[in-house]
Amino acid sequence: MGWIDNTARTFLWTELIKGMSVTLRYMFKQPVTLNYPYEKGVLSPRFRGEHALRRYPNGEERCIACKLCEAICPAQAITIEAAPRDDGSRRTTRYDIDMTKCIYCGYCEEACPVDAIVEGPNFEYSTETREELFYNKAKLLANGDRWETEIAARLRADAPYR
Repeated sequence: MGWIDNTARTFLWTELIKGMSVTLRYMFKQPVTLNYPYEKGVLSPRFRGEHALRRYPNGEERCIACKLCEAICPAQAITIEAAPRDDGSRRTTRYDIDMTKCIYCGYCEEACPVDAIVEGPNFEYSTETREELFYNKAKLLANGDRWETEIAARLRADAPYR
């Protein structure tokens, strides 16, 4: 090291000691990253994940077939067909969402007057085929039944801001 003068040598040692001190300081702190498959992060109440159709507490589906979600969807991913029932109300006979088209904008959830269609907390729904991403009414209702407690808690937390 004859070619490095004493000033440069002092500077290099100072920088080395600073770097080692930073390393040692962070070595004993709690890590800031998550071990993903085993640890999950906290989701915001406004998180938009997998779609679901909700039911009333008596088991009846909430959707009144107003078709506002179908009309407002910018990607035209929602298809609804409706028929009148014996009691005079209208309900859906077909409610399909093409998840390959969906852009997760949340307009369908905002447009729904009865909170029937929501975007739930599930973000882990990969599939092996494209056909599995075409959600029909039965699959959407099953999602709603599976995630109802989380969806209701999210809607309560987000209610002051809606």
